[in-house]
Amino acid sequence: MAPTIGSPFRRTLALMAGAAILAQAGVSGIAFAQTTPETAAPGVAAPIPAAPAAPQQVPPIQGVVPNNGPASVADLAEGLLDAVVNISTSQNVKDDEGVGPAPRAPDGSPFQEFFNDFFNKQQGGKGPNHNVSSLGSGFVIDPTGYIVTNNHVIEGADDIEVNFANGSKLKAKLIGTDTKTDLSVLKVEPKAPLKAVKFGDSSEMRIGDWVMAIGNPFGFGGSVTVGIISGRGRNINAGPYDNFIQTDAAINKGNSGGPLFNMKGEVIGINTAIISPSGGSIGIGFSVPSELASGVVEQLRQYGETRRGWLGVRIQPVTDDIADSLGLDTAKGALVAGVIKGGPVDDGSIKAGDVILKFDGKAVNEMRDLPRVVAESTVGKEVDIVVLRDGKEQTVKVKLGRLEDSDQAASGGAAPDGSQDDGVITPDPDENDDMDQPDTGDQVQPVPGAPAPDQNQGQVSPDAATPKNVLGLSLSLLSPETRKAFGIAESVDGVVVTEVAPDSASAEKGLKPGDVIVEVAQEFMKSPDAVAAKVKSLKQEGRRNAQLMIASANGDLRFVAVPME
Repeated sequence: MAPTIGSPFRRTLALMAGAAILAQAGVSGIAFAQTTPETAAPGVAAPIPAAPAAPQQVPPIQGVVPNNGPASVADLAEGLLDAVVNISTSQNVKDDEGVGPAPRAPDGSPFQEFFNDFFNKQQGGKGPNHNVSSLGSGFVIDPTGYIVTNNHVIEGADDIEVNFANGSKLKAKLIGTDTKTDLSVLKVEPKAPLKAVKFGDSSEMRIGDWVMAIGNPFGFGGSVTVGIISGRGRNINAGPYDNFIQTDAAINKGNSGGPLFNMKGEVIGINTAIISPSGGSIGIGFSVPSELASGVVEQLRQYGETRRGWLGVRIQPVTDDIADSLGLDTAKGALVAGVIKGGPVDDGSIKAGDVILKFDGKAVNEMRDLPRVVAESTVGKEVDIVVLRDGKEQTVKVKLGRLEDSDQAASGGAAPDGSQDDGVITPDPDENDDMDQPDTGDQVQPVPGAPAPDQNQGQVSPDAATPKNVLGLSLSLLSPETRKAFGIAESVDGVVVTEVAPDSASAEKGLKPGDVIVEVAQEFMKSPDAVAAKVKSLKQEGRRNAQLMIASANGDLRFVAVPME
C-alpha cells in the first residue's frame, strides 16, 4: 500500500486535489497518516523519505500559565497504550504492468552487490508476483476483540495481522468497511479479554483543548504525541461527509487508524490524514470525529455495512444572491433543486425551491451539513424538517428511507455525475458551487429554414411567439418548433430562453439559449409576459435579485439568482 496520494483509498485525499485547502495552507502535498511499506512494489510510488519526528513535548502557548496545561500525560498514556495496536497487512501484487527490467551495475563494479541487492529488494526479489507489506494503527473498542482502523490501512489486503503492545500477534478478520468515512472494523479471537477504550463525545471538544495521539508512526509502535485541537468541521474533500478535527499533535505515516484521545482517555477522533510537503508531520493532521465515527462503527459491527438515512432530494448551495432573492438575512441552508421520484419526500412534503434550514433539530448552516446529518439518521425515523417556502418558515414531518444505490437507480435518482453517495443527492462536484456556470455541452439544432446559429455566441432565433426581453433574455413560449430547435424534452414546461445578451447579468450567471424558466420567485411561469410581470413586481418590492428555477433541455433543474439592477 502506497503511503501517500497513490493510496488505494481512491476518494482520499482528493486531498492533493483539494485546491482550496492547499491554497490556504500554502503547502505542496497531502499524505495519509497511514502506512510505512516494508517493501515497495515496482510501479508503486516509493515511500517519501521519513522526516524527523516532531518533538514529543507539549507545545508552549504564550499567555497561558504552564500549570494550566498537562504537565505530564504519563499516567494517562500508561493506561491506554495496551489498547492501541499496530496493524500489519500484506497484499499479493503483480509486477508485470508498466515495469521494465531493473538496472544492473556493471560486472566487476565495487558497488555491484549493493546495487543489485537494492533493486532485488525493491522488486520483491522473486517471480512475477510478490507480497507488499505495510503498517498502520488501530485501537480495541471491545475486550472480545473488535478493533477500529482506517479503510485505507487494510484496503486490498490479503492478510491482516494485529500486533499488540505485549508483543503478541493475532490474525484479524474484516467485519465491515465504509469507504465514505474511511473506517473499518476488524475482529480478532483473543485467549483473554483485551484492554479496550471507549468513544467520547467529540462535539464537546473546543478549539484549544488538549489531545493525545497514540499510534505506529514509521513503524515505531506505541508512540505518544500531544497537542491541541486546531480546528473543527474541516472539509478536505476526502468524502461526502467530511467533518474532520484538525490537530497539531504530531501525526505521521503509520498513525492512520490510531486514536486521538481527550484528557479523560476517551477516543474523540480517528487519525486519518495529514497535510505535508515531505510526508512528515508539519502540525496539520486530521481525525474523523467520534460523533461521526461511533455510529458508523456500531453499524459495521452489527450489520457488516452502513445503513444510512435517505431524504431523496437534489440540493445546491444558497449563495448570497439566492439568499437575497429569497429574503434571507444571510446565506444559509440547503436549496432543494429537485425531488427524487419515488423518494421519501415525493409526496410533496418538500418541494423544489424550498430551503432546508433545520433537520431533526440540527441547524443546516451550509449545503454540506445536510448530507451528513441525514446519513447519520436512523432509517425509517420520522423527523421534523424546517424549510423556508414562499418567504415563510414551516415545519414538515418526513419518514426517512434507506440510502441504497439500487433504490436510487431504480427511481432515476442519480446525480448528474451518476454518484449516489449522499443521504441527499448533491450537484455534480465539477460544476460551479452556485450552479451558474455555462454548460457548453448541449448542442443546439436550428429550426429548418430558420437563420443559422451565431457561431460566436451559439444563439438561435427560432420561429416562435413574439419574444419578450427580460433581464437580458429573449423569451418565447414553448412550442413544437422551439422544442425541436433546442432539443427540449416534452416533460419540460415553462418559458424558453431564445437569446442571451452577451454582457448581461444573465450571461454572467451561465444562462444560455435553450434553457427553460420554470419558476420565478417560486411561481410557475406560463408566458414571457408572466416573467416580465413577476420581475417588475420583485423590483417594486425592493428585491435586488430574481430567483429563477431553470430547467435544462433534458429536465435537470437548478436555481439561479439574477441581479435585476
